[in-house]
Amino acid sequence: MLEAEKIKLVKAMSGETDVDTVSAYLSLAGDKICRRAYPFDPTVMEVPEQYGFTQVEIAVYLLNKRGAEGETAHSENGISRTYESGDVPASMMRQVVPMAGIL
Repeated sequence: MLEAEKIKLVKAMSGETDVDTVSAYLSLAGDKICRRAYPFDPTVMEVPEQYGFTQVEIAVYLLNKRGAEGETAHSENGISRTYESGDVPASMMRQVVPMAGIL
């Protein structure tokens, strides 16, 4: 998936219109995926193709959580919020399989 397609998807899913903001969150999501997929190789900076949609989902999650980072519980007028973790939920990161190799 091309970067422009990822930006378009994130904009559509989140309602964010600023391309620089969307690109920043895509970069953060990409870094999290690369650190999970290649835990022993910090030189890998490009998100593998199979994780393109995962990168978009994580970026949208982070964008939607903006302003409420780390929130563990919140109730107001019948609306409740609780986040799985202060970072990207483990349920999203489970999709990323760490790469192992022989030294």
